[in-house]
Amino acid sequence: MALQECGLNLNNVSKELRPHGTIEFPCAGYSSCYTEGTQDVIPWHWHEEIEVIYIKQGQMRLKTSASSFTLNKGDLAVINSNILHYASAVSECTLHSLVFSPTLITGNSDSAFAKKYVHPLLSCNSFSGYQIDSTDNAMVSDWFIQAFEALINENYGFEFTIRENLSRICFYLYRKFEPQIDIKSSSLNQDNIRIRKMLDYIHKNFADNISLMEISDTADISERECLRCFKKILQISPIQYLLKYRVMQGAEMLLANPSGSISEIATHCGFDSPSNFAKMFKRFYNCTPREYRKINIK
Repeated sequence: MALQECGLNLNNVSKELRPHGTIEFPCAGYSSCYTEGTQDVIPWHWHEEIEVIYIKQGQMRLKTSASSFTLNKGDLAVINSNILHYASAVSECTLHSLVFSPTLITGNSDSAFAKKYVHPLLSCNSFSGYQIDSTDNAMVSDWFIQAFEALINENYGFEFTIRENLSRICFYLYRKFEPQIDIKSSSLNQDNIRIRKMLDYIHKNFADNISLMEISDTADISERECLRCFKKILQISPIQYLLKYRVMQGAEMLLANPSGSISEIATHCGFDSPSNFAKMFKRFYNCTPREYRKINIK
């Protein structure tokens, strides 16, 4: 089972659409290199699978809806199912990751593995993302590396090796969060639901002149609560997010339509003038739209 090419395919609520692995074996491996450039940022997104990340070289900043980590060479982190997350390299970074469905471990929802361990872990409000403690790093790293190398090499029975080692990681996490699993707290889940609704609205209407009130209304909350929710989950204001999303959409349009008018692209992205588009674009990408297109289209 070869490594898959990394790249996000998101729907209008930032859910990743691409399948990770196959129906028969729902697990995929990725090896990716990133720079600190805006084009290499891994945008806010979520997927139903669990993700285990291992930093092969360099350093990466990883954010979830509740936590923020700085991962160095040799560090691991695990992202829970259905949790919004974002990452960016510090200078340069090479990461390996395994993204897998919980059913790879549980088999089915009625199994003891599902009922006693995996489902309680996935439902734990304290577990959005977790950086592996340094005292356990070598042990868990070894499990990850065994699973990752088995996926690459596809030796006889490699599926068993992968499932065995990912099961070990899941049980390790269960033991870490076991004291908190029965603690009831809905605030994190509520904030995630609100953010998804508001992102959905922004992604559908980014080209329009939308306001903070319109964004907050989609989640039936006040403007003040909207600001708090964005700051808590995404560490950015709604309007700043909208602006960044417009610029990123503009970058995609520049490459998707090499002969397209920059003025028209600016309008399609919601900017009131090409000059304002160019100004904001340079702030994020350190070059003009024209320069960006020239650099990235060979």
